[in-house]
Amino acid sequence: MQIPSLAMLKKELSLLDEKELVATVLELAKYSRDNKAFLYFKLFEKENPRIFIESAIEEIDEAFMSANTRHYHVAKKSIQGIRRKLNKTLKLSKNKIAHIELIIHFCKEMKAYGYLEYRHPVIDNLYKIQVGKVEKLIAGLHEDLQYDYQQLLEEIS
Repeated sequence: MQIPSLAMLKKELSLLDEKELVATVLELAKYSRDNKAFLYFKLFEKENPRIFIESAIEEIDEAFMSANTRHYHVAKKSIQGIRRKLNKTLKLSKNKIAHIELIIHFCKEMKAYGYLEYRHPVIDNLYKIQVGKVEKLIAGLHEDLQYDYQQLLEEIS
């Protein structure tokens, strides 16, 4: 089976009446937690744009608290798992400011929990890549916002 293009799906969805469309979206939300989270943020992010950032920060904090950092190998695996969660969360939003704030928070937590003290190349590279992502995102912002977030970037660098 060949998966149809987005244009074709859009055309077919436009032909559905409201009840069928709602049923289809709800059925899609049942298939995975990510779909449900995406739908939730799309529906409620308009009212409170900070809700996404706050809930994502809580999720990251919980992951850091439950991570095992006794040995560098286990710490490396833990931080890679947290980064995967972060990347999944970032896919839910197209807001660059939310991406910047979440990645900066991730980097601050990495420092706070002592991951960088292991001097493990994988952990160090992971940290550098995240800082590079923030730098790239900041470069695309308005000048006033660039200054504010540049200060936050200097705190983690």
